Amino acid sequence: MTSRIGKPNTDTDTALHDRLAGDGNRHFVMVAGAGSGKTTSLVKALAEIERTQGPDLRRNGQQVACVTYTEVAVDEIRGDVGNDELFHVSTIHSFLWTVIKPFQNDLRDWVGNRLHEKIAEEQEKIDKPRTREATKIRSAENMERYKRQLTEIGAVKSFRYGTGSDYANGVLGHSDILKIGPDFIAGHALMQTLLTRRFPVIFVDESQDTDPAFVDALRKVARAVPLGFCLGFFGDPVQKIYMQGAGPIPSEEGWETLEKPENFRCPQAVLRVINRIRAEDDQLEQTRGRHVVVNGEDAPVEGSARVLILPADDLRQERLEKARRWLAEQDDDEGWLEEADEEALRLLVLVHRMAATRLGFPNLYSAFNDRSPEDLSSGLIDGTAWVARPFLSYVLPAVLARHKGREFEIMRLLRKHCPRLQPDALAGADTAGLLNSLQGQIGELVAMLEAGSDVRIGDILRFMRDNNLMAFDERYLELIDLYAVTAKPISEPATENAALRFMQCDATELWGYRKYIEKMSPFATQQGIKGAEFDKVIVVVDDQEGRTNTFSYGKYFGLAPISATDRGHIDAGRDCVIDRTRRLFYVCCSRALSDLAVVVFAEDTAQMREALLAKGFFEQESIYVLG
Repeated sequence: MTSRIGKPNTDTDTALHDRLAGDGNRHFVMVAGAGSGKTTSLVKALAEIERTQGPDLRRNGQQVACVTYTEVAVDEIRGDVGNDELFHVSTIHSFLWTVIKPFQNDLRDWVGNRLHEKIAEEQEKIDKPRTREATKIRSAENMERYKRQLTEIGAVKSFRYGTGSDYANGVLGHSDILKIGPDFIAGHALMQTLLTRRFPVIFVDESQDTDPAFVDALRKVARAVPLGFCLGFFGDPVQKIYMQGAGPIPSEEGWETLEKPENFRCPQAVLRVINRIRAEDDQLEQTRGRHVVVNGEDAPVEGSARVLILPADDLRQERLEKARRWLAEQDDDEGWLEEADEEALRLLVLVHRMAATRLGFPNLYSAFNDRSPEDLSSGLIDGTAWVARPFLSYVLPAVLARHKGREFEIMRLLRKHCPRLQPDALAGADTAGLLNSLQGQIGELVAMLEAGSDVRIGDILRFMRDNNLMAFDERYLELIDLYAVTAKPISEPATENAALRFMQCDATELWGYRKYIEKMSPFATQQGIKGAEFDKVIVVVDDQEGRTNTFSYGKYFGLAPISATDRGHIDAGRDCVIDRTRRLFYVCCSRALSDLAVVVFAEDTAQMREALLAKGFFEQESIYVLG
């Protein structure tokens, strides 16, 4: 294991280790604020289990499950614990598939029921008197396809987990797994028994952003098995910034809630700011702050935390650059002007329209962001939007590999994604001819994505479908068909046409989007940097850039009126726009290792200054109005 294990235990770590070693109810929730070393606590807990219970668990053929939010987090934790087979570290989807995979007959029944549901949904569309004729025709075609699949699933030997659903060929997609898994765990006593016998310890990382149905299913198991099983949640409700997350995990009878107040990241100036923000939420006061060794002594870093208020006009980009130069002059520090070193400086924007324009994907950005459904707008941030995944994981890497002459990498991608290279398809095939054909088609993809190409994203997907280069789920096949019959470009954004607008974008915009996702520029979105840290952080606050009701700094700072819907949510104690914006602001401000600057674009700069003074997050002398 890595050096994290050798770090001193905090009081919270010691309390957790004592609970893990107990004989009674060991279920727990750890609340660990930004910069607290939550992952360190998780990894140290895994090491403690290996030390005290490892021999018995191995002897019984059991494992400790660590379920986390992203593949990046999986790699990080796996890098800490190594390749020790005692630990099963995976994403939620992979873990659920591990659990439900043996229940093939139940999976077949679930698929059959799901297809009947889809048929009923399409019939309901047809029966509505105001449904357009084109929609009725498409629904009728979908119904016929679903009915055909019902007859075909009986011939499926076994179901497997893939990117998208293809029931007739036995493929269950991401969304299927997230529906089936919690249902099976919550509804089958046998599965609960098998789950706890195989994984007597289950840790859930980033619990605040974990799917609520999965959390509820595990809580049900914990109630049924209070002894001999340990369920632990690691997270921070104040860092929940995605709509679909579970949020706070309430303790139940016999559980223990452990709070980890230390912050090892932020300088004192920033620590004071984030504690004032957090005081409006769960009131956990974070302590310590970042320290460095000076002349052999451990000394706190003071750092800085400032607000720069700028006019909200048509010169935003120029004003932002002027603000960066002002900071550099004030501090005599060129680091505020950094463009290349992403660890030195990060500009965080609520949405990324100015960066999208700069990086060359304005239309793609608009399709994902402007009046788009939640799964696309949130997926814009981290590249998980279903329409974009094939390009980020397959198409663009394959084209880049061809540019770099990395043919082995191309073959790896083809073996993983191309149906023509799957074992069943290769039986009796002309392998040499197949490989030559695939190499030529990769060459065509390269040409389609060259600068100056007039190819649209939908054209690439049609090419991939027509040449069977990728297995598409039904949702994507329907979208490709819709693109093929929609000749006129769609300019007006709407929830129902967001995916089609993405298809109509120039394919070359995908390169700028990849640069954005791969963080190869100094810009990042505020929602996309949880867990990251940078020497200097500039948080750009500009509601006019947002075009979304999900967040509103105007409402949060008290300058914009609260809507009737907002008031209803507040009165009912439900999550509201102010709660979401507060959590987002906390996440952004808590990224700084040394210096924080919040740049606020305001219609009335004097009014904004008074609002910020009333909030009291920043010291009066740290709030500047720049003309």
